[in-house]
Amino acid sequence: VKITPAHDPNDFEVGKRHNLEEIVILNDDATVNVPGPYFGMDRYEARKAIVKDLEDQGLLVKVVPHSHNVGTHDRCKTTVEPMVKQQWFVKMEEMAKPAIEALKTGELKFVPESFGKTYLHWLENIRDWCISRQLWWGHRIPAYYCQDCGEIVVAKEAPCKCPKCGGTSFVQDEDTLDTWFSSALWPFSTLGWPEKTEDLEYFYPTDVLVTGYDIIFFWVIRMVFSGLEQTGKSPFHTVLIHGLVRDSQGRKMSKSLGNGIDPLEVIDKYGADALRMTLITGNAPGNDMRFYWERVENSRNFANKVWNASRFIMMNIEKAPDVAGVTLDSLTMADRWILSKVNTLAKDVTENLDRYELGIALQKVYDFIWEEFCDWYIEMVKPRLYNEDDATKAAAVWTLKTVLINALKLLHPFMPFITEEIFCNLQEEEETIMVSQWPLYRDDWNFKEEENATETIKEAVRAIRGVRSDMNVPPSKRAKVYVVSEDEALLGIFEHSRSFFASLGYANEVVLQKDKEGIAPDAVSAVIPRAAIYMPFADLVDIGKEIERLRGEEKRLEGELARSYGMLNNEKFVSRAPQAKIDAEKEKLEKYSQMMEQVKARLAQLLG
Repeated sequence: VKITPAHDPNDFEVGKRHNLEEIVILNDDATVNVPGPYFGMDRYEARKAIVKDLEDQGLLVKVVPHSHNVGTHDRCKTTVEPMVKQQWFVKMEEMAKPAIEALKTGELKFVPESFGKTYLHWLENIRDWCISRQLWWGHRIPAYYCQDCGEIVVAKEAPCKCPKCGGTSFVQDEDTLDTWFSSALWPFSTLGWPEKTEDLEYFYPTDVLVTGYDIIFFWVIRMVFSGLEQTGKSPFHTVLIHGLVRDSQGRKMSKSLGNGIDPLEVIDKYGADALRMTLITGNAPGNDMRFYWERVENSRNFANKVWNASRFIMMNIEKAPDVAGVTLDSLTMADRWILSKVNTLAKDVTENLDRYELGIALQKVYDFIWEEFCDWYIEMVKPRLYNEDDATKAAAVWTLKTVLINALKLLHPFMPFITEEIFCNLQEEEETIMVSQWPLYRDDWNFKEEENATETIKEAVRAIRGVRSDMNVPPSKRAKVYVVSEDEALLGIFEHSRSFFASLGYANEVVLQKDKEGIAPDAVSAVIPRAAIYMPFADLVDIGKEIERLRGEEKRLEGELARSYGMLNNEKFVSRAPQAKIDAEKEKLEKYSQMMEQVKARLAQLLG
């Protein structure tokens, strides 16, 4: 449609054939531009007037509501009326070819690879790109119109003279460039392009672009073909795609739903590290994730765990003997085990990060720090730290510090603030963790034999704790522990680990022997590969109190079973209650029945 000024109503003659291509139905302010009685009226007023005129002339048959999709402005909610106007376009067929070739040749790759199909599908079916926008912000289109002859001149600066008529009066196009056109130039335009600057030479092209899958079409593709067109190089070699953060119900966060999360509020309550860790934990490239406050709390708790463990270690470093003389040969089995573990961790995490498996890498660091380092190793070395006469105390302190430093470095990409704070207070050799040496795998820290030996001790401790838990024995109640095995090497492992094995296994004494001689017949046993562990029953349980407790539990379960049986045998309940309620009651009955069997078996064992 040709754009023309508003017509004079007097130019319109009834019965005269008019060229409709020269008529714009609406003006930019949504008033009617058709000559006649409705000229200049607001669109809504004109609609009402037309209906009234048809009714007055007896031409209106009926008014029927019509439901259809109407475009509205996302802020003021005003109805948007489609209008055909002159626009600027970029011809895309030729520009798309180098971008397609970049992916097919491997110059560009996506992580995950499946998003490469999305990229190709869009480029191979591309249409010419409308780059002009009727906005009051953005890069203004560099097109100038001669006021004398209408000639259009595209130039970096306003021309002084019209190349067609020689006129000197020009007006610049009021439209702005599409936001994504400007954004597509960002990788090189910010570095001084088109001049060959040092920054452009050094920083372009970059390595990896990290972005969401929702703007592959808008931004990623346009950066690629713009970079290839203007510089001959793809702006990056890898596009790492992440998902969207959704609410706990899986809905996209939006203003209209009111389900958005203000990150500053989360940071104020839980800390930036906790939020950062939450967004990485369990996350895989390209997959959406749901935001749960419980996960942020868990991340905060982990930060507290790291902080408290570090304080404990630094406190013992201050009181420790000189560790300068500690060598690998002076380390104990437990020291070598944890050193070997953090050594393997460095290798695994580096490989995961190289494959952009951030969630997997973080989970490995989390598991190591929380379980292996804090729950196991620190507990293993406490007897040595508290014993001033222990000759291996310096080795324990050296190991604690060394492993903690390496663990902090591996954790730093995921929790940068707390790791920097601890690192700077823990050591003085490196100024900041941000530019410190990344942990590398070392062959001399590979202690497979010690790893296997320590895993044996851990398995034995778990077995002991399992038995004690089943018998409701509190950790404060210590018991004599017998380790029986014909394997001399296995007994040697327990001999070298006697002090921390006793501590972790709640033992007041550890006896190592090859047979069951001297072990009471009623001793409770637990089996691990190549060995059996025995604990005298009397050491574990006050039999009188345990029988009294079990009889009380038996009486309680009898009441619960009677209630469940009564409800399920009640015809009114079964016929009227919701099926979910009936199923829940059946589950309770099954649970109470199993518990009753366990209580009766335990009583029978105690009563002989």
